[in-house]
Amino acid sequence: MATDQILTGSAPTRSRTAPPPTDAPPRRTTRLDSLTGLRFPAALLVFAHHAFLPIPPLRLLADDDTEYRLASWFTQAGGLGVTFFFVLSGFVLTWSARDRDTTTGFWRRRFVKIYPNYVVTWALALSLFALYYTSAGVAVANLFMVQVWWPEYMTNFSVNAPSWSLAVEAVFYLCFPALLAAFKRIDPGHLKYWITGTIATVVATPALAYALFPSGDRIPSGHDSSVSQYWFSYVLPPVRMADFALGILVALAVKHGRWRNIGMIWSSLLLAACYWLTFHVPYLYGQRAVLIVPIVLLIAAAASADIEGRPSLFRHRAMVWLGEISFAFYLLHYITMCSLRWALGEEQMYSLPVTLGLLAGVGAATLLMSWGLFAWVETPLVRRFGRSRRTKTG
Repeated sequence: MATDQILTGSAPTRSRTAPPPTDAPPRRTTRLDSLTGLRFPAALLVFAHHAFLPIPPLRLLADDDTEYRLASWFTQAGGLGVTFFFVLSGFVLTWSARDRDTTTGFWRRRFVKIYPNYVVTWALALSLFALYYTSAGVAVANLFMVQVWWPEYMTNFSVNAPSWSLAVEAVFYLCFPALLAAFKRIDPGHLKYWITGTIATVVATPALAYALFPSGDRIPSGHDSSVSQYWFSYVLPPVRMADFALGILVALAVKHGRWRNIGMIWSSLLLAACYWLTFHVPYLYGQRAVLIVPIVLLIAAAASADIEGRPSLFRHRAMVWLGEISFAFYLLHYITMCSLRWALGEEQMYSLPVTLGLLAGVGAATLLMSWGLFAWVETPLVRRFGRSRRTKTG
């Protein structure tokens, strides 16, 4: 189905309770709990990707054939999860934006919510294992979230490997007030062109990476990408800004009643089909280009389900709670995996049943730690510092 059809024409019916097209955004009151609930499956995809990476700091499985088969199945799961988070971030921030909010107020809330968890997990990873092979300069670059700005694989994914995406998100947050102000000026009837153009930008990125950067010095996973190609296409913040901007634009389209919803079931089926397609395209295309359209459709469909009050598995209380702790889970899971491998010794390998049991234990331990980080660090700090003193006393 063409993107323009989804946005404007012969797609399934318009959401029943969506507001009619208008030049002014409708008043927003709906909580999008399904989007919160979707965060945890996205985090689990990243968990699965790391669980079967055939590298010494993580590998548990003894049998090579099984290890590499599982690694191939989940090779693009991490890219799917991260891209989902980037688009979702733009969508949710736009949906929850406050008309009277200030730029400094927005930045303060983002800093308080994100950076304390980031620092806690940075210190935890460094003290448990990363200190033994990380230089002081790289550790400091990671602490200040600048490790993503040059094409060095071991620097980009240093200390706590998943934290690179938070360094990218930090750039998104800095730019969000200006981006939202600019995108709000777009005629609602023209949003479909901006969305289509942004999707085209994402799809074209791997071609640019392959064309502009040398093919030598392959990334450690051995895929058909050099370190510089991978960095440009997958890590570099200005390039990944397209994912975030797409989330903003789609949220505005939903607010204006300019989105044609195909539903969560069809969106999920399309996402599954496109994930299968990632096995049959060059590696960098599979990281995000092939997946971007179904990701957008699923996020918009989940939001529409909440707007319409239709049933949604992801709005269940348990899923919403898991979604709330998913940020902590995302930051902690790699630390837990590496710590287990370190404690067991790198020479000891296991059968598939034992490996799956160990990974289930890692998942459970990470969930427990995530709950603690959410309850004892993230929530208290957001409550204490998330609002300005003037707002609290006003």
